[in-house]
Amino acid sequence: MPALVRRRDFLKVLAGSALVSQIPGVAWAARPPLQLVFPQDPLVTWFEPTYGAMKPDGRRHLGIDLMAPKLTPVYAIADGVVNRIAQSPRAGRYLIVDHNDGWQSWYLHLNNDSRRDNGKAGWGWTVADGIDEGSAVVGGTQIAFVGDSGNAEGTLSHTHFELHLGSRTVNPYPYLIDGRRAALERIEAERVQAAVEELCRYRDSNPGVDLQMCPSDFVFVPRARPGLEEIL
Repeated sequence: MPALVRRRDFLKVLAGSALVSQIPGVAWAARPPLQLVFPQDPLVTWFEPTYGAMKPDGRRHLGIDLMAPKLTPVYAIADGVVNRIAQSPRAGRYLIVDHNDGWQSWYLHLNNDSRRDNGKAGWGWTVADGIDEGSAVVGGTQIAFVGDSGNAEGTLSHTHFELHLGSRTVNPYPYLIDGRRAALERIEAERVQAAVEELCRYRDSNPGVDLQMCPSDFVFVPRARPGLEEIL
């Protein structure tokens, strides 16, 4: 059973991890690279560059809200190990994954509702099957579900997503932009490939199909470029 963390203790975790990174755009030398898998379906998720924005209570927003329908799958952004699955009054149900080189990804406000907005769902409505503290995950593995738990109750469902490196938070926005672009390109490539395969499947009734696009049925061997002696 995931731990119930008191608000005071969770705020200590946040304060400790964000001690030096309250200002947006903070950078330091030798930041290790991170190739991020977009953590939600890019076709139904929208987000804005709100890292570092001031909140009404004077705190800064240390993540990016990934807005999406409730129960949209949430994916691990990279290979790693699930460090913590817990809940607190402010963050709601949340999950933390440790990655290589000191990176951590945080996923807050995960789902706590079943078929009604009651906040009483079992944890099977929060985390994916087989995911527990200590679980090894591969980038792109589903780990949880989008929700509105904690102080997100009454707002549009979303995952508050944070990137941590050592004791600092890092602006996730540029990483998310790159990850979303790669995810959309992959979806487009798969769509084109499916269309090509459909055309090639019925090539006899599609005379306009370029036979070079059907490698399973045709082998295309490009002609060698003529040498100077052939041209003369």
